[in-house]
Amino acid sequence: MSDNPKNKKNKSADQEPFDDNHVIGGDSIVISSNSKKTAIPKELPVMALRNAVLFPNTVLPISVGRTRSRAVIDFVTREHSLFVAAAQFDDSIENPELDALNPVGVTARVVKVVNMPDNTLTVIINGIERVNLLEQTQSEPFIKATIRRSRESKISDEQKERLKVLISSIRDKAAEVFRLMESAPPEAAIAVRNINDDNFLINLVASNINAETDAKLQLLQCTNIYDRAEKLMEIIERQLQYLQLRDDIQSKARQGIDRQQREYMLQEMTRTIQDELGDNPQDALVAKYREAAEKKVWGEAAQQAFDKELERFARLNSNSPEYGICQNYLDAMVALPWGDYTQDNLDLNRAQQVLDQRHYGMDKVKERILEHLAVLKLKGDLKSPILCLYGPPGVGKTSLGKSVAEALGRKYVRMSLGGLHDEAEIRGHRRTYIGAMPGRILENIRIAGSSNPVFILDEIDKVSSDYHGDPASALLEVLDPEQNTAFHDNFLDLDYDLSKVLFIATANNVASISAPLLDRMELIPVDGYLLEEKVQIAQRHLFPKEIENNGLKPEQLKLSDDTVAYLIEKYTRESGVRNLDKEIAHLCRKVALEVARKDDAKSDTPAELQPADVKRLLGNEKFDHDIWHDDLPAGVVTGLAWTAVGGEILFVECAASKGKGKMTLTGNLGDVMKESAVLALEFVRSNADNFHIKDVDFDNENFHIHVPEGAVPKDGPSAGITMVTAIVSALTGRRVKKRIAMTGEITLRGMVLPVGGITEKILAAKRAGITDIILCSENKKDIEDIKPVYVEGLNFHYVKHIAEVVNLALEAEPLNNTQNDHQ
Repeated sequence: MSDNPKNKKNKSADQEPFDDNHVIGGDSIVISSNSKKTAIPKELPVMALRNAVLFPNTVLPISVGRTRSRAVIDFVTREHSLFVAAAQFDDSIENPELDALNPVGVTARVVKVVNMPDNTLTVIINGIERVNLLEQTQSEPFIKATIRRSRESKISDEQKERLKVLISSIRDKAAEVFRLMESAPPEAAIAVRNINDDNFLINLVASNINAETDAKLQLLQCTNIYDRAEKLMEIIERQLQYLQLRDDIQSKARQGIDRQQREYMLQEMTRTIQDELGDNPQDALVAKYREAAEKKVWGEAAQQAFDKELERFARLNSNSPEYGICQNYLDAMVALPWGDYTQDNLDLNRAQQVLDQRHYGMDKVKERILEHLAVLKLKGDLKSPILCLYGPPGVGKTSLGKSVAEALGRKYVRMSLGGLHDEAEIRGHRRTYIGAMPGRILENIRIAGSSNPVFILDEIDKVSSDYHGDPASALLEVLDPEQNTAFHDNFLDLDYDLSKVLFIATANNVASISAPLLDRMELIPVDGYLLEEKVQIAQRHLFPKEIENNGLKPEQLKLSDDTVAYLIEKYTRESGVRNLDKEIAHLCRKVALEVARKDDAKSDTPAELQPADVKRLLGNEKFDHDIWHDDLPAGVVTGLAWTAVGGEILFVECAASKGKGKMTLTGNLGDVMKESAVLALEFVRSNADNFHIKDVDFDNENFHIHVPEGAVPKDGPSAGITMVTAIVSALTGRRVKKRIAMTGEITLRGMVLPVGGITEKILAAKRAGITDIILCSENKKDIEDIKPVYVEGLNFHYVKHIAEVVNLALEAEPLNNTQNDHQ
């Protein structure tokens, strides 16, 4: 039968050539019950059944092809003899012996033999009764064995009562199984309800139900009717659950197919009616696409791709899975601004005015934009530059893009690249994927509505990569002026011209940007602001904005420049103005609260706030920037450091004591800074005479170098000269001169190397009250690029060798005219 998957597997094995004793069609054919016992000989031929079990009082059609089996059939038909049908344990054995057969078989007689075209026999056999196979007496030409009639064991009275219930359940359940079985004849369900002989009922159901051979053999081996009924009930329950589940699945599948066929027929009828009436929505949509395409200024390749896709769309049925994908493609094509450009405003004076009005400072960026406008005005056509603004957070890199767009008269779009890790976000998805869409580059171009917007690529230094691809590599095509004339999007599978787009990337740290990508951009540093610049930004932009946002009037809140400077120095610690904006908003809310509680005339808050009022409203001061101290002992030197939030001064402390030449570094120093300390000590040790260090046995001296604020991680090479100076100062007792700081890297030969972050470091020095700064001579060019207002009041000392640093930084005589006590 075909209802049970396991039987299907067996049946496929049964199709091998000359494989005999297999079930053909149904499992068995029922004959009437015959309770009369037939006399049987003590020795009978034995036929091995493969993948089939014969039960008493049932008829089973089998296919006979093996030599021994044919010999049995020939013998019993010639001699009109009985034989024993026994199932073999292993179906793969071609000629099993008696020990490979089930010890319980069924005596049988041949009812009919039919010769088949494939040289096999189809034999219908009738089972009579169960017997036990005892001993094999013959092997060729077929097996003979002694047999004994199986004895039926008695059952208890309780089991007899339970048997009645079991038989009743078997009738009902078996009828339901036969009803659900595709291979069972319709009259089978009726037959089981009309059989009164319990043994015959059990044999009939067991023979016709789909079950594994092992389960049927266990049933055949049961020695009493109660055990057989219980075992059969288990088999029926499993089969019924399987058939009910299969029927439920097929029913739902038929319902789905019927519904789909119904919908398809209705849609076809609707489409036919619409065609007759000349009112087909799909035709109208195709006409709409054609009309939109006529207005597009695109190349021949784009036109051909559009026409091909539109023809395909016109032929598709709206129920086709391809319909939505095709429509999305056409929508994307007609939505993009192919060849649409906004007219640039080439008024240089207006552009300068807009940029100055929106942003304070940033002269380099403004100058670069004006240069682009000037060349565009003279030449008439120019590829847009690829700019990268880098600097600390909060200095206005992103907001500058809006001002540039306004100055040029272009559309403005922004795309954040922070955390981007999928290349498809840039290039788009191929249309083979479900939910495919264009990349975010072309999507933002569509939103802008023009092919030459100002496009901000925010946080380009925070692009990541994983198994989805490397977005930084995909950006190479976007940001390369030689390639972005034909930017290829995977969804469109076409090239799009991005050469007129003004890309402005922003970054905090260019060191994390890949070298190929960095090479394609024009780097423009956006440094932190001076205190004076922050005061002007707060007075011109931040305070007016927050006063309006918090419902105040300009006359209700005024701050002098000194008060704003106090707010900046004591409540913020940054290169930009982001946190300053938050503190101003906080201050405005506090003032708004007091104004709302009382009438303006009775308010305790004065119209012009003083530093004391700021402290009362905002609470205790949050920061106290490091300032220069005039009482520094020998061994303490002031250095300059760059941080992500701007420049800072730091103190490098060195102490020497008797010991075993051990060096201790504390202050949460990074690997590079630790290397600088080791390098500094080794240089001082090898050049002790040049520094007038006498009577010092370095092998018996312990050195401890500490950089305060140990909870703050510190790293970088720019503290090299500071550490050398601190060690020399500690060993000679010569103090560092007043109001002097330094920054620079050293080599083992004592050469001073240039470092970065000069502008931020200078700002930190000015805040701390430093007047003299020691730098590498190669950093002189960086100082010349800085505005004069930044360096006003500072004296710069340019050096090439560490000896110059020591001579410039340390006083001529040691403290108290003696060297330290350890000497």
